[in-house]
Amino acid sequence: MGYGDFAWRTSRGWISPLVKALARPRAYGLDRWPLEGGCVLAINHLAWIDIGVVGALSPRNINYVAKTELRGVPGLGKFLAWHGIISVKRGQSDRDAVRQMREFTAAGRSIGVFVEGTRQKSGRPGKAQPGAAMVAIKENVPIVPIAIYGTQFWKVGNFAPCSLAVGEPFSLESYPRGGAGYKHASLEIERRLTVLFDWLADVHARGRARVETPPI
Repeated sequence: MGYGDFAWRTSRGWISPLVKALARPRAYGLDRWPLEGGCVLAINHLAWIDIGVVGALSPRNINYVAKTELRGVPGLGKFLAWHGIISVKRGQSDRDAVRQMREFTAAGRSIGVFVEGTRQKSGRPGKAQPGAAMVAIKENVPIVPIAIYGTQFWKVGNFAPCSLAVGEPFSLESYPRGGAGYKHASLEIERRLTVLFDWLADVHARGRARVETPPI
């Protein structure tokens, strides 16, 4: 099983400085990010640069969950595979992807899930799909809500500043296994991401101070 740790060590030397120069990313609540043990990072998705922003600010390596079509892109597919991504077929039940997500979290990995399943053209967090909740419930690992703001405005040329806010990790052990449990747990993930996102919008409106404490 390839986790991609060597690739991460290599890429941090050049991708992180590049992202930090181009997006001026700032993290709030980074001390809440679990430094070890399996967990599911539940992230909203606004633009392709989200991947780089979260990766550049992350204190640990991430196994992202990404659409399987990316594996077929020449060059990029191999690069992502080298970094230990988990490929998922969008719009359908993908048992192999869920199995791999469970295996990674059981092995103590942090998996990064853009919970809406696709970029949100509205510029706001959208409906959370059940995959993140399902894995967290089945493996009894915490959800770490991570909201991203600013990437919806970022373009090559304007280099708008981007930020992320980490919420308190929380357990879904009170939610039952099965469709109803995954649905209600996903609503809670969605709610927390929206609270963090709106808080970030306010932080940016007030000038984006270096030190702020995100809501839970």
